[in-house]
Amino acid sequence: MERRMVVAQSDVPARLVPVGTKITIPSGSFVTLTQALGGNYTVVYNGNMARVDGTDAAALGLESEVLSFEPGEGLTIREDDVWQALRTIYDPEIPVNLVDLGLIYRVNIDQSGQKVSIDMTLTAPACGMGPVLVSDVKYRTALVPNVKEVHVELVFDPPWSREMMSEEAQLETGMFF
Repeated sequence: MERRMVVAQSDVPARLVPVGTKITIPSGSFVTLTQALGGNYTVVYNGNMARVDGTDAAALGLESEVLSFEPGEGLTIREDDVWQALRTIYDPEIPVNLVDLGLIYRVNIDQSGQKVSIDMTLTAPACGMGPVLVSDVKYRTALVPNVKEVHVELVFDPPWSREMMSEEAQLETGMFF
């Protein structure tokens, strides 16, 4: 994506990257759009990188990506739909989704309870965006048909390493050797 300037149409809630601190970008402010993936946006405002959730895209004059699924049968939760939802969540600094980054360790579906449990990690244990990414995982997974409850466990064993990334993600980030 080519960087471009946009003007905030109204106050925009955002989170500083990588610490996750909440900020508000005032209406009328110029920001540089650096990443638009998974319906979320990474911008530079006053020299700081910030993440804007796709639900607030209109405040930047932008449209968010809509997550949709094929009609299912009965009350079954399809695992493919859960993985599809997880692939729409991108690291705010790295233009790769969490699945291809190797951050999703386990998905367990309890069909009878209509629950999904997910074990995930972060690229660094002290990542301030961890709570934001966990929230994204819960929110996006809950959009999957028939999911009534989502539990996300943040784990650090085994520690994340670049070898956990898909080959495509390694090529995209220049970490393939």
